[in-house]
Order: sequence, then structure tokens, then C-alpha cells
Amino acid sequence: MFTRILLLLLLPSFVFAQKYKKIHAAAFVADTHNDIPSSAIEKNVAFDTDLKGKTHSDLNRMFTGGVDAQMFSIFCDGEQKDPYNYANREIDSVYAWVQRNPSKMMMVYNPTDLQTATQQKKLAALLGMEGGHMIENDINKLDALYKRGVRYMTITWNNSTPWATSAADETSLNPSKGGTLNSDGKKGLTSFGEQVIKRMNELGMMVDVSHVGEQTFWDIVKVSTKPIITSHSCVWNLCPHRRNLKDEQIKAIAKSGGVIFLNFYAGFIDSTYETKRNAFMKQHQTEIDALVQQGKQKDYALMMVSEKYKTEMNALRPSLSVLLNHLDYIVKLVGVDHVGLGSDFDGIEAPPLELNGVEDYPLITKALLKRGYSKKDIQKILGGNFIRVFAANQSLSNQ
Repeated sequence: MFTRILLLLLLPSFVFAQKYKKIHAAAFVADTHNDIPSSAIEKNVAFDTDLKGKTHSDLNRMFTGGVDAQMFSIFCDGEQKDPYNYANREIDSVYAWVQRNPSKMMMVYNPTDLQTATQQKKLAALLGMEGGHMIENDINKLDALYKRGVRYMTITWNNSTPWATSAADETSLNPSKGGTLNSDGKKGLTSFGEQVIKRMNELGMMVDVSHVGEQTFWDIVKVSTKPIITSHSCVWNLCPHRRNLKDEQIKAIAKSGGVIFLNFYAGFIDSTYETKRNAFMKQHQTEIDALVQQGKQKDYALMMVSEKYKTEMNALRPSLSVLLNHLDYIVKLVGVDHVGLGSDFDGIEAPPLELNGVEDYPLITKALLKRGYSKKDIQKILGGNFIRVFAANQSLSNQ
């Protein structure tokens, strides 16, 4: 009798577990921002090997997590002396992974390729470039990177370009102390910046406004004729960080037909994290500085030290529910058609506690189901909205 009662008590949780796993397995799952190309260079590892415990991502764990399409971030910081060639080096890495794993990966350039990769159960590998400085103020280099597969460009990283100002520079700008403005001596886009946006629209390269300053954002909204995205950003009203979006910006992206792909980084979802992170950095600054002196990029030096002191870092990480509060906020403000996932895995030291790597994506589906999202809405969030905005940018464009 006791055994029967126990089985009856356990049955609902078993049924729920089967339901969320089934929904996740059947859904198309896309992530618009993963920094494993630069992380692999910094850590001297290969994506198509077992990297559990070393990175957030590797090829086999992508399949474990049910990821169907990954936009690999091509990134270098503003201190890189040869950014265009560095970008091509990272692109070479992604091509090498695909060439070594033809039965598991496929380079994707357009919606038709995306459909083919999905049908063949291969990881759709797409490229997104994080930072307009990598085109080195040359439209021809923008074209060349598009031909190599870059399908979005983040207009700035934290550093401004001569033609567009970043959120970091716009918010910390002090003209009396010689802050960074564009080449016209203003915030926002220059005429060359407008040319870049127009050319991206013509090519079918998605315009990514993550990292840009507010003036640059509104200048882009005026110029772009295609749906705009943020590949990895969150909500300013829930976490007032310069990298996050205010309500009017969220509404403008939705009005363009675009999508906000949510960043998993603790600092962009939890307003208490940055203070705790600064204390952690101060405590381990000597080790961070030593890695920078060895040639590591600053952000990756912090990540490596964070991995070394995992218990300390875990104490600072917020829960998955904090991330999903941002998703709920956007859905209530502009609807479920305008939100997706842009993890920033392997470019951050602190994702939510439940999300230790790409293998944990099913837990997002589980949490969405618990919050009352329908199967149809979950499918949109996981990847349906990505398919739509990718296709909308590619329409009437050279493919």
C-alpha cells in the first residue's frame, strides 16, 4: 500500500519531467552568442574535444543540450592591434571544426542552409562578429567578412569606433577630460556609420545593437530598414547596467520586427552582482594581472581565475529565475515574438547557477513550462523567433 501511494505521489513529477524533455527535444533551439572561438584561442583548446570543466561549451555538449543552431561570436577587444586578421583567424577556427566534423556540423549562410542542417541533425554553425572595429573602417572588409559567413555585426563592443559610440563611452564620457566621441566630435553614428548600417541591410547581415550607446542606438533605428537584434542584452529596468535596454529601446526593436536575445551574464541580470564581482577581483587581482601580462585578454584572465576559485564564484551567481524575470518583462512589454536566447557562454565568468554549460539548456524549457508558457510560446523563445528574424534580414538580400 505504501509503495502504491509513493508511486502516485511521484507520478506528477515524472510526467512533468517527460513533458519538458519532450518539448525541448522537439523544439528548434538557437543561441545567438557564444564566445568559444576566442575562448578556445585563449585557453588553447579545441571545440570538438571534451571540454567539460574547462569551458561552457563543446560540440558533444551542444547535442546534449539540444542546440540546433549556434552563432559563434567572432571577438577581440579594442586593444587588438590587427582586429580584421584576428577575426579571420577565429573564423578559420570555426571552419576547421566543421571540416573535421562533417557528420555533426554544417556552416550555414542562409535560411535554406539552416533548414538543411536541421533536417540532417547537424549543428548549424553561423558567425556573428562582436565589434565594428574589426572592419577597420573599411566597407570592403565588411563585405569580405559577410562572404566568409558573418551574419550579424555588433556595431561596437565596449570600445567606440570613429563612426559609432559605445554604451561604455557614452555613459562614462567626460568631454572636459577628453572622452571618446566619434570622428565628428559627437555621440552616435557618423555618415560613414550610416553607410555601414545601410550596407549591412543590403547584404542581409543583422544589425546587432548590443554594446552601443543610446545615441548610436537611436541613430541606427532611423537608418535601418531591416529588423534589429540584440544578440546578448537584457532589461535596464530590472538591472540598470549600461549594456541593458530601456523600455523605449525594447519597444523600438519590437517595432522593427527584431528580437532581444537574452544574455545569461550575472552582471546584466542581477543588479547586486557587480559589487560582489569587484570585491572578488580585488582579492585576486595579482593573479588576473599575471595572466594579462602573459598575453591573455582581460575578460578571459578574469574567467580563468573565476574557474580556479569556483566555490567563491558560485556564491556570487544568481538563480535561473532572475534571468527569466527579464524574459517575462519583455514578453509583457512587447510580446513573446521578440525574445530569445543569446547566452554569452564562454565570454562570461558567471551565468545563472543552474546553467553551467550548453548541456543545461533543457532546464530553461523546464522553467518556462513551470512559469506557464505554452508549448508554442516556448518554441518561439527557444529558436522560432531567431528563424524569423534571420530570414527577414536575408530577404531580398544577396545570399
